[in-house]
Amino acid sequence: MHDNARPCVLIPVYNHAEAVGRTCARLRHLSVPVILVDDGCEPACAEVLDRLADEPQTHLVRLARNRGKGAAVKAGLREAQRLGFTHALQVDADGQHDADDLPPFLAGLDAHDETLRIGYPRFDASVPRHRFYARYLTHSLVWLSTLSFALRDTMCGVKLYPVAATNRLIARHPCGDRMQFDTELPVRWVWAERAIENLPVRVSYPLDGVSHFAMWRDNRQLTLMHLRLLAGMLRRLPRLLRRHARLIRSTR
Repeated sequence: MHDNARPCVLIPVYNHAEAVGRTCARLRHLSVPVILVDDGCEPACAEVLDRLADEPQTHLVRLARNRGKGAAVKAGLREAQRLGFTHALQVDADGQHDADDLPPFLAGLDAHDETLRIGYPRFDASVPRHRFYARYLTHSLVWLSTLSFALRDTMCGVKLYPVAATNRLIARHPCGDRMQFDTELPVRWVWAERAIENLPVRVSYPLDGVSHFAMWRDNRQLTLMHLRLLAGMLRRLPRLLRRHARLIRSTR
């Protein structure tokens, strides 16, 4: 990591009282500050976050009510920019991501590096099979929306955001406040012809894990998002095809 880069870890939290402390402890080997975002947690989890916020280099952002993962990440990115951080490594609070796989996300960073580094999961046997196979529907729609395979997996909760560039994109395209944010922002990043790097992350599903996926609400929002992205792809089709042709010629 170059001296002028100032990364942090960004953890959106919604009622992971049992897991978030362990997650923070596993991230200490990264030796970077942590921003916790309380997404309207219940009192028990809020108390845990208050205790964690007393630790060195730990910052807490508190949302008055639950607004969704996307809103929490966006609040954390605004705080990261206010505090002068150049990059924010988003990690889920539930501890499903192997912390030993995270240092490459921070390796070689320069303050002006505007590459979006995205984790793609290496699942172990704990992954629910319906989740594993359902991801490929999203992958297929993302590949169609971008007319490329630049994004291996947009749904992984590990992403390194260049803070200023990401906040500029969000100012133009909010990308949703809930689960849709994880996918829409990388698609728009590709549309803007910005750099992407995909890095592997081992993922395990804790036996006591808590899912906040609301089937009807979130599936509806994700469906609308994909329809919106497909419409956006059609509007950009000539430019995307020209870019695709350039990439093919450059590999010959």
